[in-house]
Amino acid sequence: MSTTQPIRNKNEVRELTEYYLNKGKLRNHLLIVMGIHTALRISDLLSIKWNDVYDFNRKRVRDSLSVLEQKTGKAKLVKVNTAVFLALNTCLPIALHNGYLFASQKGGAISRVQAYRIIRCAAEALDFQANVSCHSLRKSFGYHAWKSGISPAVLMEIYNHSNYSVTRRYLGVTQEDKDEAYSKLGELF
Repeated sequence: MSTTQPIRNKNEVRELTEYYLNKGKLRNHLLIVMGIHTALRISDLLSIKWNDVYDFNRKRVRDSLSVLEQKTGKAKLVKVNTAVFLALNTCLPIALHNGYLFASQKGGAISRVQAYRIIRCAAEALDFQANVSCHSLRKSFGYHAWKSGISPAVLMEIYNHSNYSVTRRYLGVTQEDKDEAYSKLGELF
């Protein structure tokens, strides 16, 4: 069994986030966008309701999302970034008061298995070579944040990891990343 990987290629991330949007499957589009841009575990993502992200009285997307992580029991505040804001606004026609963001046709939220199928179906249709799953979305957040200069210490806090070795595994550092670090340092002096 191969290890789930982050999606390292920015174009592949974009293709994945647009896959279901282009098909008009807004719920699935939102799942992928929020998975990549919030770094939440799939179990926490699936528990989110529309009231958590949308203020129906003011008719606007909230600035942040408060989540109590199921695995750690820790409270987490997630800033709603531009990508999530746009995806939520795109999906507003399917919003229901108190309904789950990722509602199942049978009622309640979709299952973890269904979320996996949604992500795998898109990855396979796009012919991704890496092993992509629900956790790939969380890992992709960290990888691209790290590559853009966000400190691994900050990522460790975002992930609520108790030690750096777990965060390091999430980042999926490759030999190519190490080579790039050597090259960049060589250009500084």
